[in-house]
Amino acid sequence: MRFTTPAIILSLRPHGEHGAVVRMMTPDHGLQAAYVRGARGRRLRPVLMAGNQVEAALSARTDNQLPQATFELLHSRGPLLAEPLPAAGIDWATALTATALAESQPYARLYDALDGLLGAIEAAPTASGWGAALVRFELLLLAELGFGLDLDRCAVTGDADNLVAVSPRSGRAVSAAEAEPYLSSLLALPPFVRDGGAAGWPDIIEGLALTGHFLMRDVVTDRSIPIADARHRLVDRLRRAAGLA
Repeated sequence: MRFTTPAIILSLRPHGEHGAVVRMMTPDHGLQAAYVRGARGRRLRPVLMAGNQVEAALSARTDNQLPQATFELLHSRGPLLAEPLPAAGIDWATALTATALAESQPYARLYDALDGLLGAIEAAPTASGWGAALVRFELLLLAELGFGLDLDRCAVTGDADNLVAVSPRSGRAVSAAEAEPYLSSLLALPPFVRDGGAAGWPDIIEGLALTGHFLMRDVVTDRSIPIADARHRLVDRLRRAAGLA
């Protein structure tokens, strides 16, 4: 097995004295893990930071062998890791991707969405400029894993108008009239989640509460529960930035 591909670095786990197992997201080969010699050395350490875009060359003698990889840096997002909110956003998005996806399954839309999210984190002057992109990325990941929400029509009436909430059990939308008696037990459905467009801080926080409920229930299993801490840190920082803490 041998191929060269663009990739986004997701995580690095030390292996041996100087090496590491690096997990990366690729457009055509999905999630890939590879052993990298000297990964923790002075030359490669800044290349293998989470969120960086690289060109990766992977090779293995058999399909069952962990491949080895070499990398060429295409674009570094290292400077963002010194800023608390961008660092928390990158940490969560890359950790979620590395943990949730099965290896070697193509997720071309998720690769593009992750690339777009990281670009938004880099370009936006404040977190309010990329918060909606994070919510959309999480919704897409849920859908790609088979846990997509049904936000097209009311679960009770079948109507497509004035949908304002989501059932935390079924993941189906509920219209305003049907939701009114049960609002305290439903999840808010901010307009941008269905209709696109810009989102203010309150909408972003509600959107993260919506996706977070289903991510923690359906995706972040017992074996991956440590990554929940990364999301808690991110949401806490976003709430503080929005003045809602």
